[in-house]
Amino acid sequence: MHTKPSTPGTARQADPFPVKGMDAVVFAVGNAKQAAHYYATAFGMKRVAYSGPENGSRETASYVLESGGARFVFTSVIRPTTDWGHFLADHVAAHGDGVIDLAIEVPDARAAYAYAVAHGATGIDEPYETTDEHGTVVRAAIATYGKTRHTLVERTAYHGAYLPGFVAAAPLVATGARRFQAIDHCVGNVELGKMDEWVSFYNNVMGFTNMKEFVGDDIATEYSALMSKVVADGTRKVKFPLNEPAVAKKKSQIDEYLEFYGGPGVQHIALATNDIVASVRAMRESGVEFLDTPDSYYDTLGDWAGETRVPVETLRELKILVDRDEDGYLLQIFTKPVQDRPTVFFEMIERHGSLGFGKGNFKALFEAIEREQERRGNL
Repeated sequence: MHTKPSTPGTARQADPFPVKGMDAVVFAVGNAKQAAHYYATAFGMKRVAYSGPENGSRETASYVLESGGARFVFTSVIRPTTDWGHFLADHVAAHGDGVIDLAIEVPDARAAYAYAVAHGATGIDEPYETTDEHGTVVRAAIATYGKTRHTLVERTAYHGAYLPGFVAAAPLVATGARRFQAIDHCVGNVELGKMDEWVSFYNNVMGFTNMKEFVGDDIATEYSALMSKVVADGTRKVKFPLNEPAVAKKKSQIDEYLEFYGGPGVQHIALATNDIVASVRAMRESGVEFLDTPDSYYDTLGDWAGETRVPVETLRELKILVDRDEDGYLLQIFTKPVQDRPTVFFEMIERHGSLGFGKGNFKALFEAIEREQERRGNL
């Protein structure tokens, strides 16, 4: 692992592409109503806004769900009549339910778009304004890997539930205690040989810096391997690990994803929680399936990971992983894919000083994924 040091305050002052954080993760799905219900019941998210035929959207239905500062938007096509509607319908047909937009909140969408395009980005939507009684939002969009985009959202002059065209909406179900409070990072899978190309894209187009790098034995098992690099903005509020497959004896998890997703895309979203034990218990009770970890992982855990706030026996019971680095430790666990295709999944992560991504768990994690791949007949 190689780390490029950076002082967030200094980076912020010199940042050519300042960001305020993740604005939303936008999913194209076959049935937004049912998807929203799943994330409300299983992930404990609260619906806050809606757009559909009832308030003038004749082509799409969109449900906006939040948990703390994390926002997911689920959109499905009712009847495609425009290029956007056909894009959404074609995307679901080709890729299944998946992420189409990693939207980023920026202080100045026009300046961000101009900088990105001037430094090589492909523009999708030039800056435009939408307005309602709650104020004005400025948006623009650029292309990234596969069919994924980054919408640049400037909402400092807006005080509505989400965006103009959406109405505030009540929670779908009673959700109880919050299960996570923020998006920690979003991971993209790209084709063999393309990782460095997209790392350079984020370096050049968005002024992101390289945060971590995992290669070779860092991220390999007996059967499969991959390579990964992490890019982030100067404040580390937006972090994008990028994976590519590596040549190995059998098909890697990245190969499987690329095959079933039909190309590059968002592999998983890490959700930051302050209490991973309570979160995992509640999510398991609500039907979320997590990857299994052999008991042997926990037999020597204390020897190398040290003491954590959660007793080893509780970690063993819930199959939560631990990693420690020079800055502290983290607790993490990964769901199984949340749709029938073995593509998108989620990570729950609780950080205690560590800025890492669980390097010490890579082997255990990938072996767990390989066991699931073998069950699906895809290893």
